[in-house]
Amino acid sequence: QVHLVESGGGLVQPGASLTLSCAVNGRTFDGYSMGWFRQPPGMEREFLAAISWSDGSTYYANSVKGRFTISRDNAKNMVYLHMNSLKSEDTANYYCAADELTPQAMGIMPPIYYAGMDYWGKGTLVTVSS
Repeated sequence: QVHLVESGGGLVQPGASLTLSCAVNGRTFDGYSMGWFRQPPGMEREFLAAISWSDGSTYYANSVKGRFTISRDNAKNMVYLHMNSLKSEDTANYYCAADELTPQAMGIMPPIYYAGMDYWGKGTLVTVSS
């Protein structure tokens, strides 16, 4: 059984940095991309970043490009999202997901199709507040 488990969320002050982790297990993910998404309270889920499990290529949403960095450690079966200069508007539940797509295809997928992606974690809450 495949599991994606996010961790690393919490309460941080504006301007701080935070790294989220996603532990993936249950299958090999060659040919898959791993993505990070977030859903602020009362709002739609949005794509942030994706990385190819096989070659490490990445794709970012324009809204976080240059501020967030996605990475993976194949040996440890981990995917990370490093976030810098956090703002109150970054407050959200953050989710890890996987699907047999390129990073760009995951990034441009209309939100209506998110529910059909192969695997989702349960999320980790990030609250940015002073």
